Amino acid sequence: MADMPASTRPRSNAARICTILGFVFAVIALFVPFLGLVGLILGIVGAVLGDKPLGWYAAVASVVGAVLGMVIAAAILNS
Repeated sequence: MADMPASTRPRSNAARICTILGFVFAVIALFVPFLGLVGLILGIVGAVLGDKPLGWYAAVASVVGAVLGMVIAAAILNS
């Protein structure tokens, strides 16, 4: 039996799917910034379900994508 600390949860397929969708929404957030919130939630869910640290990376990438999307939209609208 593997010696796993009690604080870690085993990674499941659902966790990996949430993490992958979080990264997908991070990319989409460059064009539709409010979808960055969906990516943030999916990244956090993936991390909580056990896909660490990729879930947290997806959450951060979604926030960065949303912010960049807002900057790009502001630059396009104000030019």
